[in-house]
Amino acid sequence: MARPRDERIDHAVLAATSALLREVGYSALTMEAIAQRAGTTKPAIRRRWKSQRHLVVEAMANDRTGVVEVDTGCTHCDIVGHLEALQAAMADPALGHVLPALVADLADDPELRGAFLDAVWRPRREACIASLSKGRERGDLHPGLDVDLVMDLFAAPIVFRTLFGHRGLEPRFPEDVARAVLSGVGTGETCRRRKSG
Repeated sequence: MARPRDERIDHAVLAATSALLREVGYSALTMEAIAQRAGTTKPAIRRRWKSQRHLVVEAMANDRTGVVEVDTGCTHCDIVGHLEALQAAMADPALGHVLPALVADLADDPELRGAFLDAVWRPRREACIASLSKGRERGDLHPGLDVDLVMDLFAAPIVFRTLFGHRGLEPRFPEDVARAVLSGVGTGETCRRRKSG
C-alpha cells in the first residue's frame, strides 16, 4: 500500500515557491532553490507537480492574491474595491512580476493555460461577477449586460499597464476605470453612496 501524501511538504513547497517568486522572480526560480527552501528534495516536488510552471500556477492560486468579496450596496464602490484589489495584486511580485514571463509559457501550453485560468483568474472573475449580479438586481446595470465583456473592460486597463509598463498605476486609477466603464454599461445609479451622502 502506498504511503499517504505528506501535506506538510505540499504546503512548504507552495510557500517556498511564493516566497522565492517575490525574491528572485519567475525567470530565476529553480527547483533546487524551492526544494532547499521547503526542506525537501527535487524528486519529492516532481512527484507532486507536473512541471515547475504548474507548481508556480498552483502557488499563485494558493495565495489568492487580490481575490476579495465586496458587498457595499453600491455597484460603483464594489467595482472600485475589486479593481483596487487587482491593482494591489498586480503590484505584488508573486503575481504582477510573474505574469509577463508566464504569459509566454501559457501561450505554448494549452493545458497549463487552462489550469491558470481556472485556478488563478476564475476566482477573481467569480467574485466580481457576484458584485455585477447584485448591481443588476438593484437596477444599476442594464439587464442584457454581457458580463464577460464588462469583466474584460474592467480588468484590461490594469493588466495592460502592468504587462507593458507604458503608464503607471496611480492610486485613483481603479476609480477612473470604474467610472469610465460604468458610464457606458450602467443606468446612472451605480454609486448609491454618493447619492445618499
